[in-house]
Amino acid sequence: MFNIRVYGILINQDRQVLVSDEYIRGNYYTKFPGGGLEFGEGTRDCLRREFKEEMDLEVEVGDHIYTTDFFQMSAFNPTHQIVSIYYFVKALEPIRCPLRTAPFAFDERELSVYEQTGETETFRFVEWKDFSADTVTLPIDKAVAALLKQKH
Repeated sequence: MFNIRVYGILINQDRQVLVSDEYIRGNYYTKFPGGGLEFGEGTRDCLRREFKEEMDLEVEVGDHIYTTDFFQMSAFNPTHQIVSIYYFVKALEPIRCPLRTAPFAFDERELSVYEQTGETETFRFVEWKDFSADTVTLPIDKAVAALLKQKH
């Protein structure tokens, strides 16, 4: 079974990269914003939906960056293979959701979401000079982070 994921790379005018800090099933992950493709949805539509759901943010989906070109088993289901697709995105409005300055700085509301659903997330920007493959947790994200640093 294939699990298709779509992620957006948002680099702001200050050359900072947006990341999502997530607490899922008792584990901490830093990743790029995005999520799972739903049946009947295109990849760009998926990404716009994910940003709207997760950050209440309208985005413009830009150039394709990368699609997974190696085998990656799902960390959550060993019968699923992950295929991730990455695009540049641009915010079409100011970001209104809370942005953190430290990783995994969840507030009471976010922790209560975790208690109800088993997962929660928050967002922050990472300075370009501090951004690298080590910034993110997941193997495909690491490949994309290294590619971004190499090309930009």
